[in-house]
Order: sequence, then C-alpha cells, then structure tokens
Amino acid sequence: MEEKKIKDHVKERYRKIATKETSYCPCCGGTEDMLESALEQAKAMGYSQKEMESIPQDAIYGLGCGNPTALAEISEGETVLDLGSGGGIDVFLASKKVGSSGRVIGVDMTHEMVKTAIQNAEEGGYQNVQFKLGEIEDLPIEDETIDVIISNCVINLTPNKNIAYREAFRVLKPGGRILVSDLVTHGEIPEDIRRSFQAWSDCIAGAMEKQKYLNTITLAGFKDVEIMEAHYFTEPNMNIRLEGKILSIQVKAIK
Repeated sequence: MEEKKIKDHVKERYRKIATKETSYCPCCGGTEDMLESALEQAKAMGYSQKEMESIPQDAIYGLGCGNPTALAEISEGETVLDLGSGGGIDVFLASKKVGSSGRVIGVDMTHEMVKTAIQNAEEGGYQNVQFKLGEIEDLPIEDETIDVIISNCVINLTPNKNIAYREAFRVLKPGGRILVSDLVTHGEIPEDIRRSFQAWSDCIAGAMEKQKYLNTITLAGFKDVEIMEAHYFTEPNMNIRLEGKILSIQVKAIK
C-alpha cells in the first residue's frame, strides 16, 4: 500500500477525533456519550480515576493501548518526549512527575490534535509542557536532548517503524530510555485486513509480528529491550478472525 495514502487516511481519522466529528468508538453518539466512552476506554487501558481527574478532560479521547507514564519511572527534572501525543493525556500526566524543573514535549502529525493539546495546556495552566507538529519518522527535536520517550499505540501507525525507532534513538541522551505501549501480532493476520485503510487507522493493519517488532528496536541501537507487560487486545466489533492474534505490549529499552 502507498505510504502517503496510509498517512493521509490516518491523519484524517484523527483530525475528526480531535474536532469531535467522530470518536474512536464508532458506536458512540453525541459529545456527552463520546466523553463517557473515552473515560471508560481510558480506565480499561490502565489509567486511574485519580489520574483522569487531574488533567483536562478534553485531553482524554480513549485512544491508546496502555498507560506508559505508569511504567516509565519518570523523575523530577527530566525531559520527556511523547510520540503521537494527541490531546495531551500522557504529556499532562508526565508533567506532574517531572515538576517545574523538568519539561515534557508532545509531537503529533495532526494539526488539529496539536491545536487542541495547546488549548488544553493553556486552560490547565501548564508551564512545563510544549506541543509540536511533526512526524515520528522526522522528529523536530535536537540530537541527544531527551531523557525519556513515551508513546501510546502510535508507532504501529507508521509503515516505517525502523526509521521511527532510529529517530527515537537519535534524540535520546546516552543512557536515556523508552517506554512504549503498542500493538503487535501473534502470528500472521489476514492480508485483506493488512490492506485496509480503516484497519491502519484502528492500529491493527500496521501491527508487526512481536519478535520482528522487538528486533526493530534492537536494530535501531537500543539495548536491554524488555516487554514489561503484555495481554491480548480486544475491542468492540473486533473482527473475529483477529481473536488471539493481537497483543498489547509495554516495551522498555535503553540507549
């Protein structure tokens, strides 16, 4: 499939989510229903009620497949980068951990997501966060300036995962670390699903086989690549042919 067409479709899907033209959950109705659904999905991914109440509600879309800030062991004073930051949920949670002496940067390729995240930051009075428009295969970040990289179900959306992980390696300081929540496959998935634009934007078609995914991280230069948590991933209306084939993993690695 043509790479640009995949990106354009994914970008349009997330533009509509950012502008509330649609929700990640296709069965949701009005705005109130969409928020309630997003909160329930966030809980299912591992976010606590306390965490969600501590950040702007417009940052919560119910996207993702984990809670990377819960496992990243973020410390005060660190500089954190969130790949595919969306409305800013993980950026805002990380900002509380780094404190006033630290900084959190969110990068997203969708203009409307970045605009929404900036508005959320302004309304929430966040002083230690920044949001940038950019792609994870070409990060608008200087070399070796980041202590920790987090990402939540985003790297599977790019056809160029090897380039994305090389970019992550480039911007990390020596000794820096990544904690990524992502979807991978257990075995092969049907070719027609692989070639579906909708399945790409649903984070399914771009999911790599688990060991190949881990090898991609190692080939980018990382060491001590480790799966911290893993479980089979399901969602409403999931294709029956995918049952037992999609895994949600939390991966940690060191530069």
